[in-house]
Amino acid sequence: MSRSRQPPLVTGISPNEGIPWTKVTIRGENLGTGPADLIGLTICGHNCLLTAEWMSASKIVCRVGQAKNDKGDIIVTTKSGGRGTSTVSFKLLRPEKIGILDQSAVWVDEMNYYDMRTDRNKGIPPLSLRPANPLGIEIEKGKFPQKDLETLFPGMSADFTSENFSAAWYLIENHSSASFEQLKMAIAHLKRQANKKSEGSLAYVKGGLSTFFEAQDALSAIHQKLEADGTEKVEGSMTQKLENVLNRASNTADTLFQEVLGRKDKADSTRNALNVLQRFKFLFNLPLNIERNTQKGDYDVVINDYEKAKSLFGKTEVQVFKKYYAEVETRIEALRELLLEKLLETPSTLHDQKRYIRHLSDLHAPGDPAWQCIGAQHRWILQLMHSCREGCVRDLKGPPGLHGTSLDLDAELRASAPSHLGQTASLKRGSSFQPGRDDAWRCKTPHRVAFVEKLTKLVLSQLPNFWKLWISYVNGSLFSETAEKSGHIERSKNVRQRQNDFKKMIQEVMQCLVKLVRGALLPLGAAEGGGRQHGGWEAKAELPGQWLAHTIQTLRLTYDSLAALEIPSDLLQTIQDLVLDLRVRCVVVTLQHTAEGTSGTLTALPGVGAARPGPSPCRFERCVLLSLQSLRGVLECKPGEASVFQHPKTQEEVCQLSINIMQGFLYCLEQLSTKPDADVDTAHLSVDVSSPDLFGSIHEDFGLTSEQRLLIVLSNCCYLERYTFLNIAEQFEKHNFQGIERITQVSMASLKDLDQRLFESYIELKADPIVGSLEPGIYAGYFDWRDCLPPTGGWFQVPGLQVHVFTVSKDLVPRVLSRVVEAVSEELSRLMQCVSSFSRNGALQVPCLCCARGPSCLNHGDVCQLQSSFKQALEALPQLSSGADRK
Repeated sequence: MSRSRQPPLVTGISPNEGIPWTKVTIRGENLGTGPADLIGLTICGHNCLLTAEWMSASKIVCRVGQAKNDKGDIIVTTKSGGRGTSTVSFKLLRPEKIGILDQSAVWVDEMNYYDMRTDRNKGIPPLSLRPANPLGIEIEKGKFPQKDLETLFPGMSADFTSENFSAAWYLIENHSSASFEQLKMAIAHLKRQANKKSEGSLAYVKGGLSTFFEAQDALSAIHQKLEADGTEKVEGSMTQKLENVLNRASNTADTLFQEVLGRKDKADSTRNALNVLQRFKFLFNLPLNIERNTQKGDYDVVINDYEKAKSLFGKTEVQVFKKYYAEVETRIEALRELLLEKLLETPSTLHDQKRYIRHLSDLHAPGDPAWQCIGAQHRWILQLMHSCREGCVRDLKGPPGLHGTSLDLDAELRASAPSHLGQTASLKRGSSFQPGRDDAWRCKTPHRVAFVEKLTKLVLSQLPNFWKLWISYVNGSLFSETAEKSGHIERSKNVRQRQNDFKKMIQEVMQCLVKLVRGALLPLGAAEGGGRQHGGWEAKAELPGQWLAHTIQTLRLTYDSLAALEIPSDLLQTIQDLVLDLRVRCVVVTLQHTAEGTSGTLTALPGVGAARPGPSPCRFERCVLLSLQSLRGVLECKPGEASVFQHPKTQEEVCQLSINIMQGFLYCLEQLSTKPDADVDTAHLSVDVSSPDLFGSIHEDFGLTSEQRLLIVLSNCCYLERYTFLNIAEQFEKHNFQGIERITQVSMASLKDLDQRLFESYIELKADPIVGSLEPGIYAGYFDWRDCLPPTGGWFQVPGLQVHVFTVSKDLVPRVLSRVVEAVSEELSRLMQCVSSFSRNGALQVPCLCCARGPSCLNHGDVCQLQSSFKQALEALPQLSSGADRK
């Protein structure tokens, strides 16, 4: 077929976008010679020839159909020109979904009917009415998991009818792949929708204005034809028939839509009810939400919801709202009881207690929950303290192995009388100072000491939180701002009224602590007032001083920790009084054990073996020093503490115990000086430090005679008087002991008395045999003063005595020899006075004997005293006439 014209060319279309069935005007060139020449018209790939109306070779009017493509060319095909081209394009918009009861200016294709009831998204209320696509762009569900979106947007929702609507969530969920241009189109669409809503009916008229114009044109054309025909008033005319047809159509339409309209009215009423439910769903869902949040522990959410409901519906007159609000109050009352029960539960942390108190104050709980919590904590602390004592007493009385770590009771009894002196073992030649075999008790803590540590640890773990709870109660930090403002005046009155009550609580805790510690450490004192309640330790031996010092340090640390909480010092005074009593008791017990150790635990003189002489007084001094050093921390006064010696009774007792220590050691020396040979362990005996080592050749098994024991004790007494007692008195003074002069005087008096008695005993043992052997020795062999040989020199001497005394202590030699020579001189004087007559040789012999030179160790005073003792004997002799005899 040959073409006589140019192909059609579309150069414009108006409008250039629209929804399906939009009427458009196409303009161009060579669009056909007439209607019959137009054989094809496609817009966006859809055939629009059926609706096309050829107007001229440059204009065609048609309606856009349902096309597959959103945008495409306008192609016109004619017989004369063939298939044409297009320089413009048309954009097809997606039509708005119209419900069955929505107004529309154009005919709705029933094949594409949209039922809003079926357009639901998960999580949206089932009966809520909302636009299907508010943005007007294609919805593409994203691949993001719902849980991830909930985590990313906590507390938000993708439902745009919700109060917590999140636009970001909605875009990610429905338009994750949309481009920026599409989002701009969505904004324009939203603006148009907003304008339509604001314009109301006017927007509806504007949207269907072209339809109205077409209908008006059609009616005008019909009216003109009827007037030209002139039959509009004739019976059976076309007008009458048309009216009848329209009436029947109207009646039929009413019949068809009567049920639909009825359902519409019912739906409107249901919609109104749903709107009410939707609007007040907060109140209707609140009871269930309270229960769920309570189970999850989200008490803050419950309180916020309750405050909101109370402000909105607390004074409502609507019966439905009253009913639901009453249910809310029931759930809140149950929550108050639950929170109060949790608040009074023990044990609980301070953080939980504050949280529960704050919640109860926000819920306007009756009474004073904070004070109830303080009372419950007070009772709990007292219960814990008594349970601690009962558990430790049960462990003490029960069989070993039944209760945790069982302590060795025998070890505790052994530990009750420690003594540095008693721990001294035998030291033989070449050996070292070894500890005793019963030192295993050191590694085991006595039950009562462990109880005090456990009790103080318990108090320090509970009382700080108890005190902080009270401070928070006083300053109002336990309550929220709302509750603080509403109850400030009432709370202030309660605080003033309950300060004394809380002070009594703290005092009761402190008194309980002190009584329990007294019952454990001072059973004799506790037995008088509260032995049954706080005792249980009566059968136990008294603790040694070192364990008492340990408990004193524990109580001091407890006091410092409680004072750091800024607890008033008057409330902690009972602890200070207890520490003072324990300090006094520790000093007394330590001195008692030292005195017992010096007088009862020694079976021989302390010191080193005979192979290495050593000072027993030095060992005694060292033991006393160790005892005083163990009391250094006890005697030291910490801030706020009183002196141990502030009471005269304590001063007197300590002074007497100090004297007992000195006298105990003297008693021990006295016992050892008179002990039978079979009971003496010679390996323990020692001599004075000033003595030279003259026992080197003596065998280790050498048994000491009574004279040697007396000399050794006398040597120790000299050392005690010169050094030991003075050093000990100086140490007493350094440790602030009272009555030092009395201690020194009494101790020195006892020492001198012992020294004099032992010295007399020794002189008696040594002088009597010599004096008794003097007369038999002179007259042996029938010696006669009237008939004797001429004298050859002085023959008076004390055989071996000087060496014997010097071996033990050279300082004793003058003292002993002077007494022995004095006794000999007295006996010799008596013997000379008993002689009736002397020969010349006898008269010469007696002066030679009396005038013999005494021992070289005697000083001038002793020699003078010796010469005076012989004076009476010389007076009884006849006078010598010869000068040679006198010479």
